Amino acid sequence: MLHPSTSLNDGSMMETQDARNGQFHRSFSPRQVHIISLGSNIGSGVFIATGQALASGGPGNMVLAYGMVCSAVWAVLQSLSEMTIAFPVSGNYIDYADRWVDPALAFGAGFAEWLAWSEIVASEAGFFNVLVQYWAEGSLPLGATVTIFLAVCLFVFLLPNKAFAWFEYITSLIKIFLFLFIIVLSLALVLGAGPNGYMHHRETWTDRPAFLNGFTGFANCALLATWAVGDQVFIGIMGGEAESPRFSMAHATKLVPFRVNFIYMFSIVFITILVPSNDDRLLSGSGVAASPFVIAVQDAGIPAVPSIFNAGMICGVLAISAEGIYLSSRVLRMMAHQRLIPEALAKVDSRGRPDGPACLSLPTGASLPFTNWRFYCALKAQKDQLFNETYGWKSTFWPSAPAWLMLVSLMLLACCVGCGVKPVDGFTFTAENFLQYTLGLWVIAGCTLAYKVIVRTAWRDPKTADCITGRRTLG
Repeated sequence: MLHPSTSLNDGSMMETQDARNGQFHRSFSPRQVHIISLGSNIGSGVFIATGQALASGGPGNMVLAYGMVCSAVWAVLQSLSEMTIAFPVSGNYIDYADRWVDPALAFGAGFAEWLAWSEIVASEAGFFNVLVQYWAEGSLPLGATVTIFLAVCLFVFLLPNKAFAWFEYITSLIKIFLFLFIIVLSLALVLGAGPNGYMHHRETWTDRPAFLNGFTGFANCALLATWAVGDQVFIGIMGGEAESPRFSMAHATKLVPFRVNFIYMFSIVFITILVPSNDDRLLSGSGVAASPFVIAVQDAGIPAVPSIFNAGMICGVLAISAEGIYLSSRVLRMMAHQRLIPEALAKVDSRGRPDGPACLSLPTGASLPFTNWRFYCALKAQKDQLFNETYGWKSTFWPSAPAWLMLVSLMLLACCVGCGVKPVDGFTFTAENFLQYTLGLWVIAGCTLAYKVIVRTAWRDPKTADCITGRRTLG
């Protein structure tokens, strides 16, 4: 039997779990949702991973890979928003997988998402040390920088949810303005700005092969692009705690994909024009020194800009780490609420924060379009008129959006296997390297199958799937 979900709408059904465990607060205003949706994922993946992608795949593979991944942002939001608007629950897609597909899928996807974001927090701690050492020049020990990093992240998470929303809003604004500055500066450099005054004429595309390392080069670029673009599921979970999910999510779905593609693709194209793929600094440098943006500025003879980039990246690292703690705690809380794990972890304090998961705290892309399809099956089987309600919101591109998302997810899976079998650096196949690239697949598949075998969960019948609990009447 499906366990009731948490609805954050004051006018909707109040479940017994809410009385026992407390509720999250609707802390994100529509303005904050729009800005955070655009800038939340701008971090080390954008500034540094772009250099690695250029070196491994060349300009042609890089543009194609980033274009494919950026198009998936549109598909994710199209698939996720129509469910989030009607059912703005705190667990978002984990709750949806439970109620419309199978509790085992909710467990597998939830555990993989929690593990991924917990690992991101750990990796960002190491990158924070690299950025700080750029200014400190090695004078600060690693333990001190990591302690500062963890203290800041914990402080942000322990703030009331409204303060966390404002922190993410401000850091997202900083990153957005930094990226716009990068685009304008890159355009000026292409046209010959700077003391050197060199005007670029597509030599970086013609002097060397534009598509380095074949499919392996493309695959590596695609995986690095997913790191740069980030996990858009954060927008859906944030929408579950938004003041106005109907307005916030619908608006974000229309505008965010366009803005993301504009910001990312313009910057990627400029990178491929300004920096040759055989520049040794792309792989030999560390931190800000390996950023292709910084390399382009240094080649143009413009001082001081690297320090601006470094400060922006520090903001990005701290913001993404706070998001990681936020997401991993929400994921565990919803899994506990659905009794996929001990319900004690579902406790929420008086300020709307899940304390237990905060202390504990890739491959979910393919589960989202499948869940969206099962959502439609349930509505059709029950003859539900959800999309015909006043102010009801339906994707105008269904089923194209979830189908494209599934195709991109399978393509990224092939990229993982390809890089695992044939490393882009030319080394021979090793089991360790293969496991490193395919670990996410084994985690979600193993957890899903193990949970289904041990707990013996039943496949959700569309005729009886829960389309009531947590539903928000649009009017």
